[in-house]
Amino acid sequence: TIFFTILGLIYIAPIIIVLLNSFKKKSFINLEPFKLPSAKNFIGLDNYTTALDQYGLLKAVGWTVFITVGSVIVILICTSMCAWAITRVKNKFTNAFYLLCVFSMVVPFQMVMFTLSLIADRLKLNTPWGIIIIYLGFGAGLAVFMFTGFVKGIPLEIEEAALIDGCNPLQVFFKILIPILKPTIISTAILQLMWVWNDYLLPTLVLDIKKYRTIPMAVQYFRGSFGHVQMGPMMASIMIDIIPIVIVY
Repeated sequence: TIFFTILGLIYIAPIIIVLLNSFKKKSFINLEPFKLPSAKNFIGLDNYTTALDQYGLLKAVGWTVFITVGSVIVILICTSMCAWAITRVKNKFTNAFYLLCVFSMVVPFQMVMFTLSLIADRLKLNTPWGIIIIYLGFGAGLAVFMFTGFVKGIPLEIEEAALIDGCNPLQVFFKILIPILKPTIISTAILQLMWVWNDYLLPTLVLDIKKYRTIPMAVQYFRGSFGHVQMGPMMASIMIDIIPIVIVY
């Protein structure tokens, strides 16, 4: 217990340091990064208001929430239906499709990022609405894998009983399977939320940076020319990025 407590504090320490420095003046962040805020260095919520007002972080938060929520909802609905079909309809096509989904987990994103950005630009997917489709493609592998494993453990007799009682396939899925799948839905949603919310590379490659910025993209704009960095607002923006996903988790 003592060992893992110390280990936990080591992992939490950077977040605490960011939180403390988000309430300090810039000069004191550079000189005294590990000291607690005091009357001399405390600046209140000025760093937060500067980040939200002057650097457009509030708009970035809005786009991040939209992309994250939209992507996770689409991923959960499409992949759970796909896993159900793969499990119940057993033929060569579904087996091959399942293997392709699993294979997509192995391929590194860096191998396809240049061709992806080119295709996304030509298909006009370089918008917050279009990137949701791209996230569905990259998130489908893990989600289908998790849902398929869980659906295999659900007795087929439950679905047959629902069909005998007059349910159509959609009613069987949403009224019977979805309530049973709740634990897997929650686990998959948490994993996908953390991935999409914190993703920097894919939005940077796909989105029009001048129009749409997510929070990880917006943080980079606190770095000015000649190595100048707005440390106070940057620390505040990082805390704004961290807090929502920690609460959701």
